[in-house]
Amino acid sequence: MKLFFGQIFPEILIDSDEQQHITKVLRMREGEEIFVTDGKGNLAKGNLVFEGKKVSLDVSEIKENLPDFSPKLHIAIAPTKNIDRIEFFVEKAVEMGIAEITFILTEKTERKNISIDKLRKQAIGASKQSHRFHFPKVNDLIKFSDFMKNLNPENTFVAHCNESLERINLNDLEILRKAQNDKANSSNDVSLRLSKTFSQYTFLIGPEGDFSDKEIQLLADKGIKAVSLGNQRLRTETAGIFVAAWNYDKIF
Repeated sequence: MKLFFGQIFPEILIDSDEQQHITKVLRMREGEEIFVTDGKGNLAKGNLVFEGKKVSLDVSEIKENLPDFSPKLHIAIAPTKNIDRIEFFVEKAVEMGIAEITFILTEKTERKNISIDKLRKQAIGASKQSHRFHFPKVNDLIKFSDFMKNLNPENTFVAHCNESLERINLNDLEILRKAQNDKANSSNDVSLRLSKTFSQYTFLIGPEGDFSDKEIQLLADKGIKAVSLGNQRLRTETAGIFVAAWNYDKIF
């Protein structure tokens, strides 16, 4: 499948950068079959049409509202000093179906600025490469204190390295999720049955040097549970990829 990014509704338009890639890099020919997705679960199939420098699609089929991954995973991660490491995380996490990425500025975060547009383009590229029709949301860098304001403790977890504090084994979360889903499905409370709480997770991954004691305490005070990612001490980007791979395994 040759998959490209563009607009599906109200009319099908291939993204301008994609048009350049088709003609200048791939040197594709008129009539070749391609697919175009808007990253919102819609997909168009058709054949290339060249009108001067403009590239369009002679549409043969449109599919709407294609299914997305479940459970949905949101990782809030502190950007690493070496930007290559966080770019590697973005690429691999997107390939494994992550739904949302937020970059958080913690007390020990060494990198204070990131090129969010570059990372968003990278996420689109990884989505196309892995044939995803729902692209992940990549949020701007935000202060840890601001990010905490809207967290739901029922489905939010933090991976920190403080072994003296209680931490749940990551594999036990699936048992907890199933128990919570069973409770919701059997409840007479309609709002609980319709809740998306148990179909999505948010994980916080700290910077090199981990979260500060103050930040860990603030999370605990909010009722956010800590998880262990194993006996080894993982780099920031490795921890993020580990969680993405864990969630990817739950999809199948």
